[in-house]
Amino acid sequence: MTIELKDLRVLVVEDSFQTIALIRTMLSDFGITQIYTAKDGKEALDFLGTCDELIDVVMCDWNMPRMSGLEVLRQVRTVDPDMPFLMVTGAADPESVLAAKSNGVTAYIAKPFSANVLKKKLNVVARLLSVRRG
Repeated sequence: MTIELKDLRVLVVEDSFQTIALIRTMLSDFGITQIYTAKDGKEALDFLGTCDELIDVVMCDWNMPRMSGLEVLRQVRTVDPDMPFLMVTGAADPESVLAAKSNGVTAYIAKPFSANVLKKKLNVVARLLSVRRG
């Protein structure tokens, strides 16, 4: 089964309303209509706890109130080690990248990013899901 971008169900975890709006626009431009949002990690984990079957990929900001993106990643990995997880951050320093990778991040997106960069990362996720779902 081939998963196309338009078929992806995305959870965007971001505390900036402007950034959510920008990402939502990019995703919509790719034909993605199933876009869910959470304003912080706690809200995201609560949502995933009740509706994880609705989500194919998590796009999560690193720096947020109440819970960092790294902590969200760690929590998601305890429940679903295979959930595609894109870490989005302005901190692209080697230590942060290593911390995210060691906790099983699927991909890392440095802010600011273009629609083209996001599309490439999501295409990788779509291919990964296609293989898993066979």
